Amino acid sequence: MRKFLLSATLFCSMILTAAAQDPAETRIRQLMQTQLECWNRGDIEGFMGTYWKSDSLLFIGKKGLTYGWQATLDNYKKAYPGKEGMGQLAFDLLEFKKLAGDAYFVVGKWKLTRTIGNLDGHFSIVLRRIGGEWKIVADHSS
Repeated sequence: MRKFLLSATLFCSMILTAAAQDPAETRIRQLMQTQLECWNRGDIEGFMGTYWKSDSLLFIGKKGLTYGWQATLDNYKKAYPGKEGMGQLAFDLLEFKKLAGDAYFVVGKWKLTRTIGNLDGHFSIVLRRIGGEWKIVADHSS
């Protein structure tokens, strides 16, 4: 009986440990959910609130490199004019890699469902904790 109780206790402990998520990863998942909610209501500025508001922000897309928060916002507004152009965004978060105590690398898939034609692809982002908040400091979307 003791062996059974010990085994059961160890099994439950392993499940709880596996289910416990890194608090930083939980916060990053919340940030990604905020992005989706903003995008899906047509709020590009809110979507961009998850990015580092700096001239050093790096965005890599099919047209090459873009530096800076404002330039990235301007590109989003040009590429996705209005709610019809923005459609409905969905993410599938595939990988979380802790790079340091204040840095993560995240890989995922994105899908944009629109009446004018669907789009999809992959992304990789680097996030840093800046001023106590997680912010995207680099984004490569294709």
